[in-house]
Amino acid sequence: MSFFDKVKQGASDAAKKAQQTVEITKLKAQISGKEKEIERLCAQIGAAVYRGHQAGDIASTEQEVMECCHQADELHTEIKVLEERIKLTRNEKTCTCGRVVTLDTRFCPDCGASLAEEPKPHTTIGEIVVICNQCQTENELNAKFCVTCGGGLNSGSAVEEVF
Repeated sequence: MSFFDKVKQGASDAAKKAQQTVEITKLKAQISGKEKEIERLCAQIGAAVYRGHQAGDIASTEQEVMECCHQADELHTEIKVLEERIKLTRNEKTCTCGRVVTLDTRFCPDCGASLAEEPKPHTTIGEIVVICNQCQTENELNAKFCVTCGGGLNSGSAVEEVF
């Protein structure tokens, strides 16, 4: 790999990492907003229960409390989905024992459990690729031969940054 190829690959890796960081930051901001909404609902539950206590009939606020609880449950579910998206963005998965490992890990290092292989998300965002002149397939920057047709990839092949 030539010096310029290494520089291009380094730039591609940096672009991918930056995009990953931006995506994770957005997801964490969404989680934070949902957590604040849960706190608001908990305060609303407490206020309703106290109003019922003051009135001497806590049962009168049961419907309001249950509605708030259901909303909080929905928000917790949404948070779990967002946390899973963060793991996928980081190429991670969670074992049944709670250990977070990379997607390509086949056995948990803590409990030894077999982990199902999950497909890595296919993305070429921010990568610099080489386009085969014969079949137009995207190939890695340092590939010498096309992964589809086997044709040689030389300096005449198109180099492209994919967003």
